[in-house]
Amino acid sequence: MDAIVLGLFLLAAFLGGFASGLAGFAMGFVVAGIWLHIITPIQTTALIVGYGLWTQGYGVWKLRHSLSWRNIAPFIIGGTIGVPLGTLLLTYIDPAYMRSGIGLLLVLYGTYGLTQPALKPVPAGAAADGGIGFLNGMLCGLTGFPGFIITIWCQLRGWTKDVQRAVFQPVMLGAIVVTAISLSFTGVVTAEIVKLYLLGLPALLAGLWVGFKLYGKLDDAAFRKLVLVLLLVSGLSLIVAHGWPLVRPHFL
Repeated sequence: MDAIVLGLFLLAAFLGGFASGLAGFAMGFVVAGIWLHIITPIQTTALIVGYGLWTQGYGVWKLRHSLSWRNIAPFIIGGTIGVPLGTLLLTYIDPAYMRSGIGLLLVLYGTYGLTQPALKPVPAGAAADGGIGFLNGMLCGLTGFPGFIITIWCQLRGWTKDVQRAVFQPVMLGAIVVTAISLSFTGVVTAEIVKLYLLGLPALLAGLWVGFKLYGKLDDAAFRKLVLVLLLVSGLSLIVAHGWPLVRPHFL
């Protein structure tokens, strides 16, 4: 890994940590937009999961007094069932096509949300929350991204920024933990991945700390716009990385 590639790798780690600290999610989307150009998809997925233990774990710890485990339980139960299924589907489905489809959905949802006023809150019960948790977990196991569905769902529920983070961060952490366990049985974690993990960890933690410092300055309206912008940018990065190979830069 030469100096330019190393710099891009560390920059992505910092920006991913910053996005997670500021918005509570999007680390995977942010880093994938850069890492998929310079390291392999398997390395990218493994690192996203490994770093997610830090970003979501730190977020849950910071928001621990706001957590309502009764509200969170249906999402986590559904996700625990969905993650292994998603990991199993890796054998039959190319994650690249799945990520491209997710990217398109993120662009459409982000654009619509930014051009429309806030929608009326969607009423739902434990069964619907469990179903969302299942779908969120399945996509996490398949793509390594634990926050796509649950983040949008929390916005549709019309919750405040603190309530949203107190729901989607522990749900994402649960999905990441199960994904990490599932990946450990596949043998994808190599010495090279461990080396990359240790190399990028300080940059990730620095970005995470800075992002959380700025989070307290956001009101609910600003947080909603921030989430939508991050979803839009994340979708574009996934489309560029997977959907249009001719525009991929080649650093290696």
